[in-house]
Amino acid sequence: MSAPVMHTTAMVAAAAIAEKEPSVAPANGAPTRGLPTHPSSTHSLRLQALHFTAAIAYLIAGGVGLVWVAPDIAMGAFAAPRVAGITHLFTLGWLTMTIFGALYQLLPVALGAPIRSRAVAHASFWTFAPGVAFFAAGVATGGGALQHMGIALVSTGVLLAVGNFAATLAGKPADTRDVTWAGMALATAFLASTLVLGIVLLHNLHTGFIAAARVRVLAMHLHVAAVGWVLMMIVGVSHRLLPMFLLAHGANTRWTRHALALLTTGVLSLTAGLYTQLAAVTWLGAVLMMGGVGCYIRQVYAFHRVRIRKRLDPGMRFVAVALGFLVAGALTGPFALATGVAHPRVATAYVLLGLLGGLVLYVIGFFYKIVPLLAWTHRYGGRSGRGDEKLPTVADMFSPRVALVQLVLMAAGVLLLLGGIVVSSLAALGVVVDAGTAATVSAHVARCGAVLFLVGSLLFAGQITRVVFGGTA
Repeated sequence: MSAPVMHTTAMVAAAAIAEKEPSVAPANGAPTRGLPTHPSSTHSLRLQALHFTAAIAYLIAGGVGLVWVAPDIAMGAFAAPRVAGITHLFTLGWLTMTIFGALYQLLPVALGAPIRSRAVAHASFWTFAPGVAFFAAGVATGGGALQHMGIALVSTGVLLAVGNFAATLAGKPADTRDVTWAGMALATAFLASTLVLGIVLLHNLHTGFIAAARVRVLAMHLHVAAVGWVLMMIVGVSHRLLPMFLLAHGANTRWTRHALALLTTGVLSLTAGLYTQLAAVTWLGAVLMMGGVGCYIRQVYAFHRVRIRKRLDPGMRFVAVALGFLVAGALTGPFALATGVAHPRVATAYVLLGLLGGLVLYVIGFFYKIVPLLAWTHRYGGRSGRGDEKLPTVADMFSPRVALVQLVLMAAGVLLLLGGIVVSSLAALGVVVDAGTAATVSAHVARCGAVLFLVGSLLFAGQITRVVFGGTA
């Protein structure tokens, strides 16, 4: 049996024991591994820790910024510069930074070989991490110098990471490449495309060279980033991790391949349609992407149906709620496409549901699974063979009750932000007579939602701090 397979088997036992449910376990009842590992990924967790720490900082920064721009969101101003700046704190700072950190742990496992260059990975972090702050601040405030410094650093970090990931993926023999490999490879390619479109949009801020096409290019950039990069990576990685987290084996896994194929062709078709202004091609892309989301939901259901672990842990509860938001966002997409720029509130609701409710909460769910398991392995992995020592389980490293409160707060925050959009939409349609009062109520509702989301982010940071420094629930 190969080393990755043995480590995978060990992780399955560890996950079950962490939740105190029956499964195959080591003799002393302690987890033997936190995650499936490769020797290169456990030699030092410093690289992963740097990314995860920065990611949480950006999640909190995004929450603070969300309070600031909540009234703009309620009015449907998703394309406003300061909303775009805060959005990048979530997309680049939280989502991309977390994915990078997770890949440095998971890529060696998926490929059975170490990441091509840890030195390049560190260089990528030290350019990308500060670059996100400069870029987001520059976009939000209109500071040209900050924008150019930020995009230079972000571009350098992304290109280094993409090159490193591509070189590592290319090392896997062609006859052993599975759907997880395909998802990672496709997502990496879309990340490079996201960077190109982002540079085009930034250049347009100063020159206006794409003129009226700005909204269409922004829509292309958004979908390539959110669907092509983030969702594609989620689909590929979760194909390997969800069966482990749920102890779900024997499920039909063909739906992942269908999801990857439909999402890929959907994003390409949508961007081609937006670029050429061919409505039929754009609508085809929208339908294909909805089909891809549907296939992914079907795959998750297949894992869920055969799972051994019946009770969902905090991380999987976040995933379940996030998938609900993701479906709601996918169903809102056709309305956003049909109404276009004439009704920006619909487009804002679409982005809010899919990005903040769907992708951000989903990655928090996986964070709750990955980081405590890594921390347990790092802290206690070498002591699990001592039968006379009682060790905490992975589940003891944070509070499930606090995690549940966090989930309720963040989900309610997204819903209240959506409520703010609904109130302002009613005013715009003339349903509410007093438009001034409606605008005030809309802003207050949205800001309350943003505050709840921020409080949830702070609770999350406290939970991870407890995990890192060894506290127990």
